Amino acid sequence: MLNRERDLSLLRTEAAATQSVEQSAEQSQRDIFESHRHRVFSLAFYMTGNELEAEEILGQTFVRAFQRQQRPGAQEIDASLIGELHGRFSLKAQLPPATSCGEESLTGRNVRRSDLEAALLDLPPNERLLFLLRDVEGMAPTAIAGLLGIPLPELQRLLLSARLRLCQNLSASLGSAPEEEAA
Repeated sequence: MLNRERDLSLLRTEAAATQSVEQSAEQSQRDIFESHRHRVFSLAFYMTGNELEAEEILGQTFVRAFQRQQRPGAQEIDASLIGELHGRFSLKAQLPPATSCGEESLTGRNVRRSDLEAALLDLPPNERLLFLLRDVEGMAPTAIAGLLGIPLPELQRLLLSARLRLCQNLSASLGSAPEEEAA
């Protein structure tokens, strides 16, 4: 009888320890999710222009990241996000580079956030992603090139094309809208 009580006590202690470890791992995953959630959602939203699709990409990104590693870091999460985006967009599309955007076309003009978001959604997906990673998220070009698996000169060419095309899109939308005065 004494051995049985001791065995039950040991089992309870082991169960409590296991539960504590599981709760700690779950809290760690929750902390990782919370620390990267906003950035991943924002990128997904600006890639899709759709909140529901961005939420789906957010969830799938973290499922993929946690399947690969118990405690993924920013690089693993970014790689998972890129994997999700590759499944939804043709990120390797090669378009002719944008032509120059006259500096005078936007000088002294107000650009509304909604106009910028619309112009951004008109970019090809590969250029949109590069613009978001470099100019919005501030990632280093070498990090982006490594993440996407493209040579640095090609990345720089595509990024320049994205910026020019964005400028063209903004110029076109501002040219067709009445000019607003600065506040």
